[in-house]
Amino acid sequence: MSTTVSDALLEPTRRPAAVAALTEVIDAEVADKSGFGGAAVKAGYAAAKRLGGDFVSSATDRLLPQFASALDPFWATKGDQPFGAHLASQPEAAADALLAVTDAKAANTSHGAAAKVYGSLRGKAKEHVVAALPRLGTAVERVVA
Repeated sequence: MSTTVSDALLEPTRRPAAVAALTEVIDAEVADKSGFGGAAVKAGYAAAKRLGGDFVSSATDRLLPQFASALDPFWATKGDQPFGAHLASQPEAAADALLAVTDAKAANTSHGAAAKVYGSLRGKAKEHVVAALPRLGTAVERVVA
């Protein structure tokens, strides 16, 4: 197994599977949302998808190197623990590391509509990322294995 998760996820033969797995995580997390907050997330996600048929997977692919690098320190300390459980045991740090990637991208994007959607959802983003950590870790481990 690779010593860094970024090496494994960015390996050319694995990268398409990584993008697909992470896109599935996003789809599943959005689908699981409920209530008023869930409706806002679903509406924002639908707006993002309207930006282009493959906007979410394309954005995931573009951000994969930064996301993978953000996960490297967590991967390095997971030991024998499942990666999803390891991420969930450090929810603040893991969520902050991942959100730093999307915050930087949103701050520097030329895609105004995408930045607007992101800005409208950013307030509750950490809560949603924390909720997604177990699923995210499981998906990453499945791709890397």
